[in-house]
Amino acid sequence: MKPYIAVIDTGYSSYEYEAELFGKYGLELKLYEGDPHDYQLKHQFAENAVGILVRGTPIRRDFLEKAGHLKAIVRYGTGYDNVDLEAATKLGIRVANVQGYANHAVSDHAMALMYSCLRGLPVTQNNLSERFGKPPFPEIFELHDKTLGIIGLGRIGSHFARKATPLFRRTLATDPYIADHQFVESGTEKADLSTLLSESHVISIHCTLTEETRHLIDKGAFESMSKRPILINTARGPVIDEKALFNALERNLIHSAGIDVWEEEPVTERQTLLIQHP
Repeated sequence: MKPYIAVIDTGYSSYEYEAELFGKYGLELKLYEGDPHDYQLKHQFAENAVGILVRGTPIRRDFLEKAGHLKAIVRYGTGYDNVDLEAATKLGIRVANVQGYANHAVSDHAMALMYSCLRGLPVTQNNLSERFGKPPFPEIFELHDKTLGIIGLGRIGSHFARKATPLFRRTLATDPYIADHQFVESGTEKADLSTLLSESHVISIHCTLTEETRHLIDKGAFESMSKRPILINTARGPVIDEKALFNALERNLIHSAGIDVWEEEPVTERQTLLIQHP
């Protein structure tokens, strides 16, 4: 059988570039066309591949141990949290990502979510369609005298900082893995997490998902948010404890939340109450 590269998360309009590139090295490109949520079928499809191109499908130890021909995994995106890096390393399988992927797109989307929450656009739309513009109206505020907090100042976080910082009086950022000069270059002030949570009127999350950041924003974090901030997450869903988020909204601890990523994706029925929260 001809060695092949398996694309197990399809959806892009064309894979001609990949097919041409791998073809030069005698490799065939195969596209998975089954149920996008059937991970077992995806794993079976890729079991004999020498390489895998993946977006969100989990790649765990049990699969890697069966994939005897696998040499490399490349993720369409920036994070690695769906790949068991420890197992891949032990098995000699290289893992790569696409650095710089969607820096502008994701930071722009974070800006859009911030403005949507700031001006109460979802509430306003519902108000117009269901109550014909009658009260209650959304709670809105201005940014010029407010503080922005950014959690994670990597590529996307720093892009967001450069776009959003001019709108605020002050911008705080926390990231234990970057040099001090990077805070200065992005126009932010270095702060610890507790200070950022307590002093920010808008908080935008841009950190990677690790065991250290899983449920970083939990019940205690919400209770420390003294400014009732807008919370934005375009990073990874599990950085926020969704039960704590729902309780924070119920208790009016935060102004609103602009959420692009979820603890479970695709979204499940369990998350319905949170998604539909007014």
